[in-house]
Amino acid sequence: MARRGMPPGKGFGGSSNMNQLMQQAQRMQREIEIAQEETKDMTGEATVGGGFVKVSVSSDHQIISLELAQEVIDPDDAEMLQDLIVAAVNEAMRDLDSKIEARMAKVTGGSGLGFPGF
Repeated sequence: MARRGMPPGKGFGGSSNMNQLMQQAQRMQREIEIAQEETKDMTGEATVGGGFVKVSVSSDHQIISLELAQEVIDPDDAEMLQDLIVAAVNEAMRDLDSKIEARMAKVTGGSGLGFPGF
C-alpha cells in the first residue's frame, strides 16, 4: 500500500528533521537552564515618594531592603507611609519581573512558551 503525505525525509516524518528538532529542543532546554540560573541573582528595585522610600526585592520575591527617609516617618500620617511602602514593593516586583522576562525572552525568542513567569 502506498504511503500518503510527505515524501521520505520531508516534514516531521524524516529522521534527519526529527533529529534536528530534538537537538534544537535540547539546546533550548540548556539555554533556559542557564538563563534561569542567571536570574537567581537578579533584584528588582524601586524608589517612590520623591526618593523617600526605596525597596529592593530578590529573585524569589522577598524584600531584601527597605529604606525610609526620616522625613517620611510621621506618626500622624501612618497611612501615607503605608501607601508609599506598598507602591514601592509593587513597583520593585514589576521591575524584577520585567528583568526576568527580558532575560528569558532572549532564549525563547519572546514566545514565552507558556512558562509562568517567563
